[in-house]
Amino acid sequence: MSGRAQLMWDEAVTRYDFGAGHPMDPVRLALTRGLVSAYGLDRDLEVVAAKPAGESTLRLVHREDYVDAVKAASADPAAATGSYGLGTVDDPAFAGMHEVSALIAGQSVGAAEAVWRGEAKHAVNFAGGLHHAMPGGAAGFCIYNDAALAIARLLELGAERVAYVDVDVHHGDGVQAAFWEDPRVLTISLHEHPRTLFPQTGWPEETGAAEGSAVNVALPAGTGDAGWLRAFHAVVPELLAEFRPQVLVTQHGADTHFEDPLAHLAVSLDAQRAVQLACHELAHEHADGRWVALGGGGYAVVDVVPRSWTHLVAIAAGREIAPGTEIPEEWRQEVFARTRESAPRRMTDGRKPSWADWEAGYDPADRLDQAILATRRSVFPLRGLLP
Repeated sequence: MSGRAQLMWDEAVTRYDFGAGHPMDPVRLALTRGLVSAYGLDRDLEVVAAKPAGESTLRLVHREDYVDAVKAASADPAAATGSYGLGTVDDPAFAGMHEVSALIAGQSVGAAEAVWRGEAKHAVNFAGGLHHAMPGGAAGFCIYNDAALAIARLLELGAERVAYVDVDVHHGDGVQAAFWEDPRVLTISLHEHPRTLFPQTGWPEETGAAEGSAVNVALPAGTGDAGWLRAFHAVVPELLAEFRPQVLVTQHGADTHFEDPLAHLAVSLDAQRAVQLACHELAHEHADGRWVALGGGGYAVVDVVPRSWTHLVAIAAGREIAPGTEIPEEWRQEVFARTRESAPRRMTDGRKPSWADWEAGYDPADRLDQAILATRRSVFPLRGLLP
């Protein structure tokens, strides 16, 4: 296996653009790429532009009629009327939509191939993580489900156990749906409770048709660093140790952040970085270091997303950026030129996140502990573990 990580990047992914005013502003991708370069991380990575996912690859997850519908909407956006979820407020049709969506999917599939074949130690596609797309429809700003396609490709290549950990603020519903009946895939999603956030799924009782293959931690609105990290460490490591994945695929939506305009958790950049570090360690502990890391949601496109995903890239590259590091001035100037907004000055929110370990005990009256316990009681016995 190569000692270098791969960064999957093609400038054309910034054409994934639903138009002015849409929360999924592609500037977040361009600014992340710029910050990665500003820190000189390209020297520690192999930057690779994979080919777009072809039709046979897309059909590993998506129905043929849906792919045809995306192509039609891509060629004639004005004709999209909401069928297949295309042409809606969340997923407006735009020219070239099929091509750029297939390109993003291709980067995640290429990342999976490189890690499985030992061509890269880790691989990152921060343009990916579009986890809401369903086999037969678009949803939640997502056209093709690159995360599910990467997992499906791993299975096609011979993987027998793939774990998927999703820490986006929204439930990873599309990935869960794609592998609901497949015991070879363990999906774990930590997200804001479905009572208060789209897509209103991800209840702890959703455990998969292959009993115990789907895991959902539904966090109360307002959960901050200590609770978020407590929930992650109370659920994820023990399940991965039992499952013994050959590859770990993780989705790192940055929309858990307290500044994100579309959700209600209160997580800091520093806690996001702590979970990224934990995922890296878990990949080495349980999957021989095979780690595919994806982006996801995140709508504080200047203050949060570029910093969070640059930390992710740096961790994968083996060159962690200390939280207090000053941000290069050339990048701050790029931010102003592109957005007319002032950029943050350091790679931290100034937090030093910590959490109380679950093994030390829990409070049955605490809403967060109730959420953790609901997940453990629903899933752990199905996997032969004590709740």
